[in-house]
Amino acid sequence: MMILKQLRLSRHLSQEQLAQMSGLSVRTIQRVESGHKASVESLKCLAAVLEVEVSTLNEETFVIDKHALNWHTLPLWLRCWFGFSFLHMHPTRRVAKRIEAVSHASGFLFCLLGFVSEAALAGGLIMLSTAYLFYLLSWQGDRYGIWFDAPVDDAQAAAAYSRFS
Repeated sequence: MMILKQLRLSRHLSQEQLAQMSGLSVRTIQRVESGHKASVESLKCLAAVLEVEVSTLNEETFVIDKHALNWHTLPLWLRCWFGFSFLHMHPTRRVAKRIEAVSHASGFLFCLLGFVSEAALAGGLIMLSTAYLFYLLSWQGDRYGIWFDAPVDDAQAAAAYSRFS
């Protein structure tokens, strides 16, 4: 059940942490992640900790078949995006927007430093280009609905974080 591993990693949890939080053994977590069938009780414990439905834990993971016709009909830039594994790691809109904001801020800062050094100006232009690339990729992510983050407000996110910290 690779979805369990992906969910665990997306929440930055080790197998030991997930086992402790769910009340299951580390060996049970390892078995479930390697594809062995889990009991309904174990699935309920894992779903509660990961804040997902039990049915989500039974879902198949999405794997891109690069030999399929659909893959070859995608635009080249989108295939490159898949190729760099940004989408393979369950992208969240929040992370993409954070990268965009950091790239913009550092790009403007380096452009200001460009008055002193040409190298800083070149770095600033590269960072600004990166920011605009992530803006484009975020727009495409919205268009194709690729994001894995659930729409939650800040209060719900803070409450969820405080329960597990």
